[in-house]
Parts: sequence; structure tokens; C-alpha cells
Amino acid sequence: MRLLSWHVLPEELQQPEVKKYYDILEKKQGQLVLKRIFDFIVSFLLLIVLIPIFGLLGIIIKLDSSGPIFYRQERITTYGKSFYIYKFRTMYNNPGKSGSLVTTKNDSRITKVGALIRKFRLDEFPQLINVLKGEMSFVGTRPEVRRYVDAYDAEMLATLLLPPGITSLASIKFKDEDEFIEKYISEDESIDEVYINRVLPLKMKYNLDYLRNFSLLEDFSLMVKTIFAVYKWEKIWSNIQKKN
Repeated sequence: MRLLSWHVLPEELQQPEVKKYYDILEKKQGQLVLKRIFDFIVSFLLLIVLIPIFGLLGIIIKLDSSGPIFYRQERITTYGKSFYIYKFRTMYNNPGKSGSLVTTKNDSRITKVGALIRKFRLDEFPQLINVLKGEMSFVGTRPEVRRYVDAYDAEMLATLLLPPGITSLASIKFKDEDEFIEKYISEDESIDEVYINRVLPLKMKYNLDYLRNFSLLEDFSLMVKTIFAVYKWEKIWSNIQKKN
């Protein structure tokens, strides 16, 4: 992808707090193009390779509970545009109508199979479709729902300059986000309030730092770190380093 010219960006993004990040990314247009090429090729190949796993998970999800195999939800992508994110359904049908848009550790809306799928982040696999379409990237700020984007301050809006990602440093740091949220629910705050007031500002520090230091090398590094973090291989990696 290439950045739009500053003067044609949506008006809400044309702010001084966003401009400093825009200037940094504008100097890296070549890497942004390569990032999109990488996303397209790798997502296409992975979708082909993962077809058997998609089929198996689809059967398991249908046997576990009624409803569609995939869950679609409106999220916000580059320049504030809306798109529908794809995930394997891990909740009972129509979960958004019965509570917060953020899930907690013991959320009753999550199915038994869904809990296992979430543990290994298998529910994220269908987002390869979003990456292929250019709505997302492998690395970038996690796409939020409109309600949370509306709570962004001026600087946070800079994250909308690039496509949202499947993973990021913030995602790694907050891989147990549900446990973090549960610590504060008892303090007379709703789940959504805890997320907006406590979690989102912390995650955005990592997301904005990513923009300041954007590079393809950092993207590759974060993808590797994600694999280790999700599948809890940090200890294995630590033991390997000690032996060496």
C-alpha cells in the first residue's frame, strides 16, 4: 500500500498529532509497498495450505453448537473505513446482543470448543482472508469496533494510517487481556469502561511506538515473537539460549 496524500486524508486525521507519524511513514513508502506484497503472497499461500484445518475446525464448531462457522464483526481499518473481520465462531450465536464487545476469562458466551480454539488463537486464522483483501496486514494495530475508535484521542488516530494487523507488540503484551480486565471489573467499572480507560491507553503506547519505528524487519520479528508467545514457547526459547 501507499499512503494517501496528506491533504486528501479524512479531515479527522489531519491533525498535528497525526502528522508527525505520517511524516515518518511517508519516508518509508517503499517498505509499505513491500509489506503489502508480502501480505498478499503469504496470506494466499497460507489459505491454500490451511484448507484442511479450516474444514476440520468448521466441522468441530458445527458439532459443538448451533450457528455459523465464521463470526463476522464490523471493525475499523485504514483511514477510518469500516470492514468485516472474519473469525472462527467461538461463542454462542449472536454474542454481541448479550453483553460487552470485550470478552473476559470466564465469559459464559464462549463455547467449550471455542475456549480451546481461543487458547491457541486458531479463531484468528480466517483473518488471512482480510489480509488477502488488503483490509488487514499480518502486523499492525489490532482492529477495533467503532465504539472504541470513537474513544481515541488525537494521537491514537495515527494508528489508522496503516491497515490493522493480526498481531502486534501490544497483542503479545496483552495476550492475557481478559485476566487483566477482570482485575478491575470489581471497581465499579463496566468491562467496556475498563477496556477504554485502562487497557486501550496502554496498548496504544506500543502501537504508536510501532509506527515511530516501522520497518519490515520489525514486522518479521513480531511475527516470530507472536508464535512463541501464543504457543507458550518462551520457556523453550529461554532454555535453548541458556544451553548455548
